[in-house]
Amino acid sequence: MAAAPYDREDGLPPSVPPHAADAYDPNYVPDSVKTFVVHLYRHIRDKNVYEIHQMYEGGFQRLSDRLFRDAPWPSAEAVAPYCDGDHVFLLLYRELWYRHAHARLSPLTAAHRAESWTNYCDLFSVVLHGVVNMQLPNQWLWDMVDEFVYQFQSFCQYRAKLKTKTEDELSQLKQFEKAWNVYGVLNYLKALVEKSMITQILEREKEGLEQFTATDGYDYEGGSNVLKVLGYYSMIGLLRIHCLLGDYHTGLKCLAPIDLNQQGVYTIVIGSHISTIYHYGFANLMMRRYVEATREFNKILLYILKYKQYHQKSPQYDQILKKNEQMYALLAICLSLCPQNKLIDENVSTQLKEKYNDKMTKMQRYDDEAYAAYDELFSYACPKFITPSPPVLDQPLTNYNQDAYRLQLKLFLYEVKQQQLLSGIRSYLKLYSTITISKLAQYMEMDEATLRSILMTYKHKMHAVDSDGKIVSSADFDFYIVEDVIHVVESKPTKRHGDYFLRQILKFEEMIGELEKVQLD
Repeated sequence: MAAAPYDREDGLPPSVPPHAADAYDPNYVPDSVKTFVVHLYRHIRDKNVYEIHQMYEGGFQRLSDRLFRDAPWPSAEAVAPYCDGDHVFLLLYRELWYRHAHARLSPLTAAHRAESWTNYCDLFSVVLHGVVNMQLPNQWLWDMVDEFVYQFQSFCQYRAKLKTKTEDELSQLKQFEKAWNVYGVLNYLKALVEKSMITQILEREKEGLEQFTATDGYDYEGGSNVLKVLGYYSMIGLLRIHCLLGDYHTGLKCLAPIDLNQQGVYTIVIGSHISTIYHYGFANLMMRRYVEATREFNKILLYILKYKQYHQKSPQYDQILKKNEQMYALLAICLSLCPQNKLIDENVSTQLKEKYNDKMTKMQRYDDEAYAAYDELFSYACPKFITPSPPVLDQPLTNYNQDAYRLQLKLFLYEVKQQQLLSGIRSYLKLYSTITISKLAQYMEMDEATLRSILMTYKHKMHAVDSDGKIVSSADFDFYIVEDVIHVVESKPTKRHGDYFLRQILKFEEMIGELEKVQLD
């Protein structure tokens, strides 16, 4: 990709923030960076995935912290002599360059964001239409897709804040109006999924005709893993984008080829694992599939509880903790709307009570305090929704970056309000095995016709269509009406005898181990 013309007085690219201009020389390459580029290029040519991963996760972060804490890395043109001017390597280098700039530098201009978009287009075009004979670590490939979606989201938020934009910034928005177009973003991710044939690969794997998960996506026969793994992670990227757009059904459809009940390539990288379940759970929550959302949130929260200490040195550690807190808030919402305590692990339940017990008590009352609690938790835990269409750059200029969020919040609170009367129904029906409609109407101080309508609403709200198109219940009990008598059927949790025996076996093994340590006189 050709370098952008340097039309600023200081001679630097338009993407370099002014505050970094004084200290930044794009053509100066420190010796440690030369060594880094030479070795990374050699390891990529040799397909040495272990060394690439060490340099990507460790070396790049250490150099960024030591030399480029608040400045960009040297330009791709400056490091080109140290990698034989390799076109594909320089695209990868620029991908790291722009990602570092997004993370460390501000404010970012529209020009900078547009340059990054162009680089992603060039990189993905090479992967889709060229011959890429590389093996890259799954972590890097996941970060590539994750950053691609993040920068799209960030650009949509940036261009929607028009109120404080200068004339120069507005001019740049007009100049780069085609950058980060929603159709372009979706098309690249879909093209990666289709060209990689990852859907067919996963289907063949189920039949025992292919090995993808067993090899963690790597090709041990001298080929490349780049297209296949990018295609795999692009399905998760599509789920995330559709959640940001509020199209939850399409998002879940994009993820359908990945079986979340099995270990998969998505679980190898913790960032991928958490992002997948967070967006999958949120989409299910918004589609009233509370049981599925609760089940998946419980599994991932238990996983984080057990393994987060192993990721303390990871650059993603802060993001892991943030998503962890957000998913506890979403779990609190799920359980308040649809109690399913039998699905929750004891350790997760303890953590949840410590964090949100007071709010969950409030949310059961369905008064103004309850709505405020639902509003607060949803606003804290929801994705940063976006409006994908470009703004109309005419006066008066206003900010509309919160419009998509307000719409989703309004729809969510409307759903909560519809459940207000249902909480009363639930509390009464759980006390009886049979009760006449007239008697229940008397208790609830309403006429029988209104009660029948509420009972039908309860049936509707406590059922959802699952991913296979089947209607499933999410209630912890069910009821039916025969001749004006309501019959309540309490659902009994399935007893897990296997878990009980496994726990006892482990206890016995621990006791035997302790006894073997005892020295007998």
